[in-house]
Amino acid sequence: MDFLLWLMMLVPLATGVAIASRPAASARSLALWGTLLNVAIAVLFLGRFDFSSTAYQAESSIEWLPSLGLSLSIGVDSVAALLIALTALLGPICVLSSWTAIKSRPRLFYGWFMILNTAMVGVFAARDLVLFYVCFEFTLLPMFVIINEFGSSNRKKAAIKFFLYTFTGSLVALAGLVFVAAFAANRTGEFSFDIAVLTEQARFMTSGQQSLVMLAMLAGFAVKVPLFPVHTWLPLAHTEAPTAGSVILAGVLLKLGTYAIYRFVLPFTPEAAYELGPAIAILSIIGIVYAGLICWVQDDVKKLVAYSSVSHLGFCVLGLFALNTAGLTGSILYMINHGLSTGALFLLIGFMYERYHTRDMRQIGGLASKMPVWSTFMVFFVMASVGLPGLNGFVSEFLCTMGAFQSYTAWTETDSIGMMSVGATWGSLGPWFAAFAATGVIVAAIYLLTMTARVVWGEYKEPAGHKPHETLPTDLNFREISCLVPLAALCLFFGLYPKPLIDALEGPVNEQVALIQSAVEGTAETPDTIFVRPDDTQGDGGND
Repeated sequence: MDFLLWLMMLVPLATGVAIASRPAASARSLALWGTLLNVAIAVLFLGRFDFSSTAYQAESSIEWLPSLGLSLSIGVDSVAALLIALTALLGPICVLSSWTAIKSRPRLFYGWFMILNTAMVGVFAARDLVLFYVCFEFTLLPMFVIINEFGSSNRKKAAIKFFLYTFTGSLVALAGLVFVAAFAANRTGEFSFDIAVLTEQARFMTSGQQSLVMLAMLAGFAVKVPLFPVHTWLPLAHTEAPTAGSVILAGVLLKLGTYAIYRFVLPFTPEAAYELGPAIAILSIIGIVYAGLICWVQDDVKKLVAYSSVSHLGFCVLGLFALNTAGLTGSILYMINHGLSTGALFLLIGFMYERYHTRDMRQIGGLASKMPVWSTFMVFFVMASVGLPGLNGFVSEFLCTMGAFQSYTAWTETDSIGMMSVGATWGSLGPWFAAFAATGVIVAAIYLLTMTARVVWGEYKEPAGHKPHETLPTDLNFREISCLVPLAALCLFFGLYPKPLIDALEGPVNEQVALIQSAVEGTAETPDTIFVRPDDTQGDGGND
């Protein structure tokens, strides 16, 4: 099965090379067939994947520089597999949505877009820290080109700000990751960048070391999310990017940050995550409410949806630092569900912009009378984004909020040999965090429903001097509808029946939670200790 995982990285890369070497007229067709092939491979891969197992699957490794401990190692658990599936799904949707929007230099656009797909899959598939970081950083270049060359009027400023923020943060994160590798090498006697090895050894860092490493990693990963207050690059990048750029940015690229927090910050620095979790949660809640209030006063509908991503991903980070099963499950579901619903909103805004060449709600409104199909999809995905019960957004927000509510140590027991047992309600947050975060749901309902009322309902309004599009019909055509239907179907299915996703995440999430709890409670194996007893007063480290 590992060859399928390699194919999901190599097919987009080969397609990008083919696009660069073929005539410009064939670029979009090659991109479409390449992304559809990746969807077929992803479906085959998921069909063979054992979601009941907690072990990494499709593992393989190619020696690169063994003397330096470097190898190209890949493998995925169910969390990574689902995010790779989301990446594959959005590929052909982005290509189709750009069919008429990208009119010049199609080879440049579609070629870099395919290479971006390779890098994104590489981030989720990597089991070697160097491979992860190379793919993580390489996503900057294709996205920079897409924004800088194919964005709106202020695209160059947006591209530079996006690059500087994320690149600078990633350099600081690299310092933290290298420290972990050096620490592990000092303990084991050999350098290795294998993520499993580093996860095992990193937990033995002191509390002070963990805090510094965690802050260094968050400097890069929190910018990528983005977490307040390092979020200011995102609204500008979203607003100026072409439609496909906004969709892939919201759908996958932002999830690289939350995935990295889940994969590295929590298992590498569990004690620091427990101790500093409340501070990160406060920043998340500020982002939830602050970004929501900014959305409330926006006139640019695309900027409104961009700021809503800052608010929504605040819930995602809050769930991660709840450090319990409900929070982590809700956070991972949020990564997937936000990609579906917010990606669809950017598609709809792009389709509207192609026809009316404005995103200003003061110039356009009442589109239900002219574009009933577009309006139906718009209302549907707004409801999913609001968190209407029965749609996918509700499940994610509920679990993240419940995770924060339950994130406190309610009780402990000591068994017959003195081992500490922690109750299900474990963590460092609590009900007040959940209560403040829940106000963001109310604010989201206000700004999203207000936007819907202005754009969809009411008296029809169009920009001065508006002329019908030369080739596009007034309402959505078959190509555009085909981009939205799969996203709508998944939003409805995961809202009504989220059990398959929750069951798939149960194993790795429980394993992650157990790892964090054991490290924080002092039951992880240390150089001189197999476990720590609370009543150990002999100073012998509790060796048995």
